[in-house]
Amino acid sequence: MDRQNNRRQDKFGGPVYEKLAAYGASDFYAFHMPGHKRLMGEFENPFQIDITEIDGFDDLHHPENDGVLTEAQRRAAQVFGAGETHFLVNGSTAGILSAISGCTKYGGTLLMARNCHRSAYHGAELRGLKTVYLYPQYIPELGINGAILPEDVENALQKPIIEKKQQADGKTEKDSGGDREKNQNRIQTDIQAVMIVSPTYDGVCSDVRRIAGICHRYGVPLIVDQAHGAHFPFSKYFPEDAVSAGADVVIQSVHKTLPAMTQTALLHVQGEIANRERIRKFLSIYQSSSPSYVLMASIDACVDLIKRDGEELFAKHVRELKNFRESCRELKWLYLAGLDSEKDGIWQLEAKLAELGQTADFDRSKLLISARRANLAGAGLTGEELSRILRERYHIQMEMSGPDYVVGIAGIADSEEGFGRLEEALHEIDQDMDEKIPVGVNTADKVSAKSNALPRLKAVLTIGEAAEAEGACRPLAACEGAVAGNYVYLYPPGIPVLAPGERVTEELLKCIEEWLEAGYEVHGLEYDGDGIPKLGIVKE
Repeated sequence: MDRQNNRRQDKFGGPVYEKLAAYGASDFYAFHMPGHKRLMGEFENPFQIDITEIDGFDDLHHPENDGVLTEAQRRAAQVFGAGETHFLVNGSTAGILSAISGCTKYGGTLLMARNCHRSAYHGAELRGLKTVYLYPQYIPELGINGAILPEDVENALQKPIIEKKQQADGKTEKDSGGDREKNQNRIQTDIQAVMIVSPTYDGVCSDVRRIAGICHRYGVPLIVDQAHGAHFPFSKYFPEDAVSAGADVVIQSVHKTLPAMTQTALLHVQGEIANRERIRKFLSIYQSSSPSYVLMASIDACVDLIKRDGEELFAKHVRELKNFRESCRELKWLYLAGLDSEKDGIWQLEAKLAELGQTADFDRSKLLISARRANLAGAGLTGEELSRILRERYHIQMEMSGPDYVVGIAGIADSEEGFGRLEEALHEIDQDMDEKIPVGVNTADKVSAKSNALPRLKAVLTIGEAAEAEGACRPLAACEGAVAGNYVYLYPPGIPVLAPGERVTEELLKCIEEWLEAGYEVHGLEYDGDGIPKLGIVKE
C-alpha cells in the first residue's frame, strides 16, 4: 500500500496551534526573536524529519568520529572560529548550566556578573556555589545597565588570593620547564570561574578581551553568555565576538539573532583552562536524552546558510541597519541608542559611555528606542505604552519593554519593508510627542533622578542554602530585613533583582512596587485570594 495514501490527513488543532497559526498569517512584523522572523528557512514537513537516535544518524551525547552530528558540530566550530562546538537543543540555558558546572567544583566559588540571566543563578544553586558579584556600570541617560569593568574583575580576583605568585622553582621536580613557564605568572585564587554576559539584552558589550586576559593571569576560565551575539563573527559592523576575544567558554543562542528555530544554541570551548571533559559530561546531564533532530537540523541548516551566503546576507543587513539608523537621527523626542549621534547634551552617548567605561561597544542590531527624553519633557511615555502603540497602531511587535524604552531585535532575515514600517511609526510617534510637549522645553542637561540600576544586596546564605532552607511567605510590605527564599525578576530579560539568600532592603521593595504600579508582571511573587503580593523568605 502506498505510504502516502495510508497517512492520516487530520489537520492540527488546539488553541496554542491555532493562535500561532493566526499570528503567522497576520500582518504583524516581528522585531523579536527567533531570528528567522517567520520569513527565512523552511522545513516542508518537520514531522517527516522528526526521528530518534536510529542507526546511521549518530547520537548527540555519544557522537561517532565519522558521524553526521560530529561532522555538523565540527563544521559549526569552523564557521564560528571555535576549538570545539556543541549543539544545544535545550537553549542557552543548558549551555550556561553545563559551563558553570564543568568549570567549578561542588561548593566552590563563582565570580559572576549580577546582571546574568537567571540560568546562571540556577547553575550556582545546583552546584552549591558561593557567588561573588560583579555589578555592571549604570547608564542613567538610558536607564539601563552597562558594562562590567575589567578593573572590577581584577579587584575581585585579587581579593581572595590564597597564595602569592608561584616562583619558577616552586614546582616539583616532576614538572617540566614548559609547565613552569606556563604557570609562573599565574596567581592562585579560590574563585574557580568568572561568568559575564556580553552583550546584554539591551546590546551593551563589555571588554571581553581585557577581561579574558585578566582571568587567564589567574588561571581562571572566563565563561561568556553571548546568547544575543551569535551574529557578531560575521561582520565588522558588530562588536568583537567572545570567541575571538579569548573567552574560554562561550554560549550563543542561534535562534535569537540568526535564522534557526527557537531553543537552538551553541556552546564553544577553546584553550586549555576550561575542563572540556567535564563540560561534555554536564551537557549530557542538562540536555534531553532524546534531543530533537528537527532542532539539530535547524542549527545545521543555519550554519550551512551562513557558510554559503553569509557574506552577502550580512552585507545587505548592515546596509539596511545603517539606513534605518541614519533616518532616526531626525527624531526629536525618541532616541535610538548606538547612533553615534552628534546631538548636544546627554544624547551624545557613544564617546561619553566609552570614556566612562560604561560600554566597550554597542550591538547596533539591537534597536533600543528610548523615550526618556520625552519623559523628561513631561510627555509621560513609558516603555510599555510605546510598545503598545507600536503593536496596536502599527502592528509591529517588539521584543521587550523597559520602564521608558523598548527593545527590538534585528537580523539577516529582516526585510527592507519591515525597517521602513518601524521608521515610519517612530517618526509619527515622535511628531505626536512634539504636539504634546510645550514649546521651548529643554532636556539637554537633564537626567532622571529615577534609577533602574540593580540594587546592591548582601548575601547571607548561598543560593543553594536558601533554596533548601525552611521558608515562609510574607506580605511584600513586611519583608524588609528578611532573607529571600526565592527569585524575583521580570521576564524578559530574566535577570533576578533578588536572589535566594539575599537580604531584602527598602530600596529593593521600592523597585518591586514601582514595577507592580507600572503594570509589569513580576515573577517570583505569590498572591492569595486577597490579591496582596507576597514574597517567599527564609525562616531565621
